[in-house]
Amino acid sequence: MSLVLDPAAQDLLFREARTANTFTDEPVTDEQVQAIYDLVKFGPTSMNQSPLRVTLVRSAEARERLVQHMADGNKQKTATAPLVAILSADNEFHEELPQLFPHFPQAKDAFFGAREVREPSAALNAALQAAYFIIGVRAAGLAAGPMTGLDFEGVRKEFLDDDHTPLMVVNIGKPGPDAWFPRSPRLAYDEVVTTV
Repeated sequence: MSLVLDPAAQDLLFREARTANTFTDEPVTDEQVQAIYDLVKFGPTSMNQSPLRVTLVRSAEARERLVQHMADGNKQKTATAPLVAILSADNEFHEELPQLFPHFPQAKDAFFGAREVREPSAALNAALQAAYFIIGVRAAGLAAGPMTGLDFEGVRKEFLDDDHTPLMVVNIGKPGPDAWFPRSPRLAYDEVVTTV
């Protein structure tokens, strides 16, 4: 059976897409980021909680502050990418549930009144949204360089607050020269899928 999605789109989003390590200096506009968000906001999350928050790092001063918190192997690419996004989980996402889950507005307190319940749910669902965000960047014809090699607590203190947990940093732009490392292997279908 073949997929309904056009093979060229499959290549753009998955087969040919890779993590970019260099970028051109072509800017990424606010309009492009808005278009990415307007697409990926429809990706499903549990109870539509939508806890992902995106902090765009555009100023040179903010970029310098961020680079200090990146692992050595990630500093140069973060310093030179046209746009960098800090993706985080909002641990107070439940405040938006009356709007986002209107058929059961009591979910805010009934399920998520306790912070220790909210945090793992926010982390899981924001991670789902982070994956959608990366695919959205690819759908915009841009390359994404998601990274978790960073000082998470340093990034949280520098750019966020106690209610937000950083998940990753994503460099965004048009791929530059020698942008790709060789593709790493993937597991085969029968190594992953079990029927019971």
